[in-house]
Amino acid sequence: MYLHLGQNEIVSEHRVIGIFDLDKCSYDKRTREYLTAAESEGVVLDVSGDIPKSFVVCDHPYHPQIVYLCQLNSTTLQKRAESTKMEL
Repeated sequence: MYLHLGQNEIVSEHRVIGIFDLDKCSYDKRTREYLTAAESEGVVLDVSGDIPKSFVVCDHPYHPQIVYLCQLNSTTLQKRAESTKMEL
């Protein structure tokens, strides 16, 4: 199954490592360091089109991980992921 992240960006659910709330996680020093390092490596994709509310870390065939900045709330993304699993 696939997870729609917004702005016509879709990822395979088996590649999703984690869905995180940007407001809650950005206070942690390690999270800020992780996002800064990912941005410097060029593996951050901003698919928000606006102010991002969450970020999704995914496995990627060409990089260890890729980070998507999303305009959707992490709860919304989690519900989308759970609803596609229930359809199976």
